[in-house]
Amino acid sequence: MFNNRVQKLRNDFPKLGIDAAIIMNFENQFYFSGLKAITYSRPIVLGMDQRETYLVIPSLEEEHAKDKTAIENLYVYHETKLASVEGESYLDYFVKLIAHFPQHCHVGVEYSSCPVILRNILADNGFTLVNVDRHIAEMRFTKDDEELKLIREAGRLVSLALKNSLENAKEGITEIELDQFGNTALFQEVARKHPNSTLDFFAMSPSGVKRTNMPHVFSNTRKLEKNDIVIHSRQVGFNGYRAECERTFFLGEPTKDQRNIFSIAVKAQAEALKQIKIGMLASEVNEIARQIIADAGLEKYMNHRTGHGIGIGLHEEPSLRFDNQLVLEKGMVFCVEPGIYVPGVGGFRHSDTVILTEDGTELITEYPWGIEELLF
Repeated sequence: MFNNRVQKLRNDFPKLGIDAAIIMNFENQFYFSGLKAITYSRPIVLGMDQRETYLVIPSLEEEHAKDKTAIENLYVYHETKLASVEGESYLDYFVKLIAHFPQHCHVGVEYSSCPVILRNILADNGFTLVNVDRHIAEMRFTKDDEELKLIREAGRLVSLALKNSLENAKEGITEIELDQFGNTALFQEVARKHPNSTLDFFAMSPSGVKRTNMPHVFSNTRKLEKNDIVIHSRQVGFNGYRAECERTFFLGEPTKDQRNIFSIAVKAQAEALKQIKIGMLASEVNEIARQIIADAGLEKYMNHRTGHGIGIGLHEEPSLRFDNQLVLEKGMVFCVEPGIYVPGVGGFRHSDTVILTEDGTELITEYPWGIEELLF
């Protein structure tokens, strides 16, 4: 799978006007190599020319790279007295890597991710830089069968985790405690069903009128109170591929305004999910949700797009936003999540993950949407 992606990029070199490429974005490094480190405080560099693939790697990742990739050209740098040579740095090995490239050639780099220090080294060595950000993003737009298989399982797992958290919601527990019910179920399920797999996840449960108006905040030790509104949001990454599910729910009785706005948010998401399909523009999906919210007089309380792509990244292209004229294709995966955030009333957002297929939309996350099923 990874070798095929590298070869596809190589096949596109002439179209891109490049002879080699340097990949620094860690998601793209995983996409092309299968290597995903826990931390990138020690730089990793992936390079390729027409024939060979290279990695500049810290010594503590050497065995990891050998286990996860088929890359034979490893430049290993060290940080111990015994193994290091004087002045050793990953930059020294970067210079050795690019010495394999044709002299004075054009090198593709991700302008958004390549450090200035590496760009300067490339320029000082006579290379011309070409931005390949968009091209790599487009390679990742549509998922192959193996990617979709992993995303579907991530959808099942994230739905399981969300269910276990919501069904244990009650007054007096903290946001973090709410999260841990789903976390525990998630860990147990993956350990039972998927030995030797990797798992990464996040959960956030902003609660109360003030905190639900902040779409992205960490769960904290605030205790859930009677009549609270809560947005419980989850992503699960299974063997590197993610899915997302979110629900807005209440502890007790919502106000009249909360009921009304909740119904508008649910309608906007439901219509976008119903109508999204191959051949539409991304902006058209956004417009479906936007128009419903605008007709209710609530457009000024929208502060983000209707949805985003998902796969390796938590949020990745393409986005379902008002100005994206991209035509949607088979194999694209989206989180559909129009939100409404009203000061003094609360924030309202459901999110579900969908795969675009020849037959329409395949919904891979599940939990009830209706307000009566989301009162605890």
